[in-house]
Amino acid sequence: MTSKVLAKIAEAIASAPTSRRNVLALILQDPQRVLDESFEQLAQRAGSSLPTVMRTCRDLGYPGLREFKLALAQEMAVSGSPLHRRVQLHDGAQEVISKVIKGAATAVSGVQAQLSVAAVEAAADAIVRASRVDCYSVGVTSSFMASDMQARLFRLGLVSNAYLDIHLQLVSAATIGKQGVVFAISHVGGMPSLIEAVDVARSQGATVIALTQQGTELARHADIVLGIHVPEDPVMHVGTEAYLVHLTVIEIVTVLVAQRLGDLAVKRLGGVRDVLSTRGVDMRHYPKLDWGTAAAVNESKLTLNESDAK
Repeated sequence: MTSKVLAKIAEAIASAPTSRRNVLALILQDPQRVLDESFEQLAQRAGSSLPTVMRTCRDLGYPGLREFKLALAQEMAVSGSPLHRRVQLHDGAQEVISKVIKGAATAVSGVQAQLSVAAVEAAADAIVRASRVDCYSVGVTSSFMASDMQARLFRLGLVSNAYLDIHLQLVSAATIGKQGVVFAISHVGGMPSLIEAVDVARSQGATVIALTQQGTELARHADIVLGIHVPEDPVMHVGTEAYLVHLTVIEIVTVLVAQRLGDLAVKRLGGVRDVLSTRGVDMRHYPKLDWGTAAAVNESKLTLNESDAK
């Protein structure tokens, strides 16, 4: 990668004090990870302190940490690949595997530094108290997340729905009432139709929880914000790393909800597991059969059913 920022670091690393040299080495080793993580995390990995990281950035000619990250991000965006934020066109399969996995792991690990403990606790409390929880979203990725959130809450015994259609979101918002909760999911957080539905729900007295980036229009219209930032993906409008981060936040919230429900949630989840393991047709029912034999068994059952019908 050709980068003026990285060239500065490579030039400065030889003469830098040991503590700052460790910081510079980590930046050179994986600049994308430095962009994804907080400076506190960088200092911890370097066995250093935040003031040392700040002095390191100033030695490189940047007034502060924010300016350094901005310069690094801009140059990496220009010099990166249109395939992936980390992967270059000439990378081999092993490098692709390593870089994609590192990107996913870094994105998920970055949730802890960004997610407000007070916000997730408030979200869990609101969901447990709610008469119903309606999940809204716009877009392919967020729509999957809304459906997943609804299914998780439903398994816990809560009244929950997922509305992906704009018209149905408005109907839901108009009928949800003061005890209701809207869980709105949007990485970009600027879709006018979603904002409108959220505003209608709030006008009815409902609590709005938003899973989005801090500072978005959706965040400004929500009561509780689960604010998560993921660097822009060069390929997709909402990339895989944003998908993984949102899924991680949903897992955290639903586990906190389950904790608050206590024995009720444990009993409910156990019952669902028992039913799914003893009903329906899957490989568990045919442990000694291959797929061909299992298909033959199913076909014979179908024939018998048709004969009975006649």
